[in-house]
Amino acid sequence: MTGKPGRTARGGAQTSAGDLLDLVRSGRAVTRGALQQMTGLSRATVGQRLDRLFRAGWLREGANGPVDSPLGGRPAVTLEFDGSHAVVLAADLDTRHARAALLTLTGEILAERSGALVVEDGPEVVLAGLGRWFAELLTETGHAPEAVCGIGLGVPGPVDSETGRVVQPPMMSGWDGYDIRGRLSRAFTEHTGTSTGTGTSPVPVLVDNDANLMAYGEQRTGYQDCRAFVLVKVSTGIGAGVVVDGAIYRGVDGGAGDLGHIRVGTEALCRCGSYGCLAAVASGGAVARRLTEAGVPAASGSDVRDLLAAGHPEAAALAREAGRRVGDVLATVVTLLNPGVLMIAGDLAGTPFLTGVRELLYQRALPRSTAHLDVLTARLGERAGLIGAGALVVEHLYAPERVEERLAALGV
Repeated sequence: MTGKPGRTARGGAQTSAGDLLDLVRSGRAVTRGALQQMTGLSRATVGQRLDRLFRAGWLREGANGPVDSPLGGRPAVTLEFDGSHAVVLAADLDTRHARAALLTLTGEILAERSGALVVEDGPEVVLAGLGRWFAELLTETGHAPEAVCGIGLGVPGPVDSETGRVVQPPMMSGWDGYDIRGRLSRAFTEHTGTSTGTGTSPVPVLVDNDANLMAYGEQRTGYQDCRAFVLVKVSTGIGAGVVVDGAIYRGVDGGAGDLGHIRVGTEALCRCGSYGCLAAVASGGAVARRLTEAGVPAASGSDVRDLLAAGHPEAAALAREAGRRVGDVLATVVTLLNPGVLMIAGDLAGTPFLTGVRELLYQRALPRSTAHLDVLTARLGERAGLIGAGALVVEHLYAPERVEERLAALGV
């Protein structure tokens, strides 16, 4: 989890300790001399601001030894972000299942657990369950609750990123407008016995759409050079996450990427109450219903995934058909966004579905739109959302404008 690319940190004497940390984390300047060159600050000022970061435990001298200094003279000691001074908790909710993990600040998963958590049971029950899981992960790894600097959560619905509340979620009955941040923070407190993390304030909680976080996790860890990245999650519903120039694109109120409710001209009734939505005919839930009608019991997209893994021919045929329907819609998405990577994730991600997507996508989209497009399945699998949630927390907390606030709170 490195700093975001593209930020210019030349602010003369106003360049903050947060700007210096951003330069080091991104790898654009990893010595004192390079920081002087890029910021225009004096050697003494750079030293003073780096000293604050060292005292906070956020920076350390690199293990790779000295490198040639851009200012000449003797080799300079390298600097690097110290990802061991805190940890992050992350969780990824699906409609009937959840995963949670404890991660380092650099994205390594230290401990993980998963199990049944049904979103229709309501936010009180589900978030209390996550709080219990978080406490168990900390106990398992021997980390104190105070080591947690932030919590990230992915949910299967549109999220207003300013408030962390879901907005009219089709598959999350009882969650609309609910204070997820506040309840999850209280659940953390109840099960760990503390409400504070590495500072003196309550642990910050960030909430985002699950497909957004999956896209962010995949793009940050494997495709950082891709300026326009799209991930489509096909499970109980269908949603897309879009990352443009290293940042999640959410739209004006978190509704971007809701592919499942694009009308595709059928009469099938969707869970949102409308007819003809893509999710009603091409999601994991839709394929499960068709299999059940054909005499092959399947209650959800996860059951379809298991049947596909076992090579079930009827499941494979229906998954390929679903892929064709989604590919037809994605032809428009690709034409509009011109991404370099289109990644398929979720319960249906596999050869049959991907084949169907490619068939219609390349048939309907203009060759110009697909000339430099890679269409592939997810690399991180079920961990993508966890890694994306962890990365989101780190980028939020170590953004230059927040570093100053946090250093002041630590008294350094």
